[in-house]
Amino acid sequence: MHLDHTIVPATDKEASANFFAKIFGLKYKGPVGHFAPVQVNDSLTLDFDNSDRFESHHYAFRVSDEEFDAIFERVKAEGIAYGSEPFTQDNMQINVRRGGRGFYFKDPNGHSLELLTK
Repeated sequence: MHLDHTIVPATDKEASANFFAKIFGLKYKGPVGHFAPVQVNDSLTLDFDNSDRFESHHYAFRVSDEEFDAIFERVKAEGIAYGSEPFTQDNMQINVRRGGRGFYFKDPNGHSLELLTK
Protein backbone atom coordinates (compact mmCIF):
# COMPACT_ATOMS: atom_id res chain seq x y z
CA MET A 1 0.00 0.00 0.00
CA HIS A 2 1.18 3.55 -0.67
CA LEU A 3 -0.28 7.02 -0.72
CA ASP A 4 -1.08 7.96 -4.33
CA HIS A 5 -2.11 11.61 -3.97
CA THR A 6 -3.45 14.11 -1.50
CA ILE A 7 -5.19 17.44 -1.84
CA VAL A 8 -3.35 20.47 -0.48
CA PRO A 9 -5.68 23.44 0.17
CA ALA A 10 -4.35 26.81 -0.94
CA THR A 11 -5.45 30.39 -1.39
CA ASP A 12 -3.92 30.30 -4.91
CA LYS A 13 -3.41 26.74 -6.15
CA GLU A 14 -1.12 27.61 -9.05
CA ALA A 15 1.10 29.93 -7.01
CA SER A 16 1.30 27.25 -4.32
CA ALA A 17 2.15 24.51 -6.82
CA ASN A 18 4.85 26.74 -8.33
CA PHE A 19 6.30 27.52 -4.87
CA PHE A 20 6.39 23.86 -3.87
CA ALA A 21 7.90 22.74 -7.18
CA LYS A 22 10.57 25.46 -7.08
CA ILE A 23 11.67 24.76 -3.50
CA PHE A 24 11.66 20.98 -3.92
CA GLY A 25 13.35 21.01 -7.32
CA LEU A 26 10.31 19.59 -9.11
CA LYS A 27 8.23 20.69 -12.10
CA TYR A 28 4.76 22.18 -12.16
CA LYS A 29 3.34 21.56 -15.62
CA GLY A 30 0.08 23.50 -15.24
CA PRO A 31 -3.43 22.66 -14.10
CA VAL A 32 -5.04 19.31 -14.77
CA GLY A 33 -8.79 19.55 -14.45
CA HIS A 34 -9.64 21.26 -11.19
CA PHE A 35 -6.22 20.77 -9.58
CA ALA A 36 -2.69 22.14 -9.83
CA PRO A 37 -0.74 18.89 -9.42
CA VAL A 38 2.93 18.45 -8.62
CA GLN A 39 4.36 14.96 -9.11
CA VAL A 40 6.61 14.33 -6.10
CA ASN A 41 7.83 10.90 -7.20
CA ASP A 42 6.57 7.83 -9.07
CA SER A 43 3.89 7.16 -6.49
CA LEU A 44 2.83 10.53 -5.01
CA THR A 45 1.20 13.64 -6.41
CA LEU A 46 0.24 16.73 -4.41
CA ASP A 47 -2.94 18.20 -5.88
CA PHE A 48 -3.14 21.87 -4.92
CA ASP A 49 -6.69 23.20 -4.82
CA ASN A 50 -8.17 26.61 -4.11
CA SER A 51 -10.00 27.03 -0.83
CA ASP A 52 -11.20 30.10 1.03
CA ARG A 53 -10.79 28.58 4.49
CA PHE A 54 -8.68 25.72 5.73
CA GLU A 55 -6.55 24.61 8.65
CA SER A 56 -2.82 24.40 8.16
CA HIS A 57 -1.46 20.91 7.56
CA HIS A 58 1.85 19.20 8.17
CA TYR A 59 3.68 17.47 5.30
CA ALA A 60 6.90 15.58 6.04
CA PHE A 61 9.31 14.40 3.36
CA ARG A 62 12.15 11.95 3.85
CA VAL A 63 14.89 12.89 1.41
CA SER A 64 18.44 11.86 0.59
CA ASP A 65 21.36 13.90 1.91
CA GLU A 66 21.85 15.37 -1.58
CA GLU A 67 18.17 16.34 -1.88
CA PHE A 68 18.28 17.82 1.62
CA ASP A 69 21.27 20.00 0.75
CA ALA A 70 19.69 21.23 -2.50
CA ILE A 71 16.30 22.01 -0.93
CA PHE A 72 17.92 23.64 2.10
CA GLU A 73 19.96 25.91 -0.19
CA ARG A 74 16.80 26.94 -2.09
CA VAL A 75 14.97 27.69 1.18
CA LYS A 76 17.86 29.90 2.33
CA ALA A 77 18.20 31.57 -1.10
CA GLU A 78 14.50 32.51 -0.99
CA GLY A 79 14.91 33.99 2.49
CA ILE A 80 12.37 31.60 4.01
CA ALA A 81 12.46 31.25 7.78
CA TYR A 82 13.18 27.70 8.94
CA GLY A 83 13.63 25.97 12.23
CA SER A 84 14.73 22.87 14.03
CA GLU A 85 11.46 21.97 15.76
CA PRO A 86 7.73 21.96 14.90
CA PHE A 87 7.03 24.82 17.30
CA THR A 88 10.20 26.78 16.50
CA GLN A 89 10.07 26.98 12.73
CA ASP A 90 11.92 30.26 12.62
CA ASN A 91 15.03 29.76 14.80
CA MET A 92 17.18 29.33 11.64
CA GLN A 93 18.63 26.04 12.88
CA ILE A 94 18.39 22.44 11.70
CA ASN A 95 18.04 19.41 13.95
CA VAL A 96 20.16 16.29 14.13
CA ARG A 97 18.13 13.23 15.12
CA ARG A 98 18.59 9.49 14.65
CA GLY A 99 21.78 10.10 12.71
CA GLY A 100 20.11 12.42 10.20
CA ARG A 101 19.25 16.06 9.67
CA GLY A 102 15.94 17.86 9.52
CA PHE A 103 14.18 21.20 9.50
CA TYR A 104 10.74 22.77 9.21
CA PHE A 105 9.42 25.74 7.28
CA LYS A 106 6.07 27.16 6.26
CA ASP A 107 4.69 27.53 2.77
CA PRO A 108 2.78 30.69 1.73
CA ASN A 109 -0.48 29.11 3.00
CA GLY A 110 0.88 28.39 6.47
CA HIS A 111 1.30 24.65 5.92
CA SER A 112 4.25 23.18 7.82
CA LEU A 113 6.75 21.40 5.60
CA GLU A 114 9.32 19.12 7.19
CA LEU A 115 12.44 17.64 5.62
CA LEU A 116 14.31 14.79 7.25
CA THR A 117 17.09 12.54 6.06
CA LYS A 118 16.58 9.57 8.43
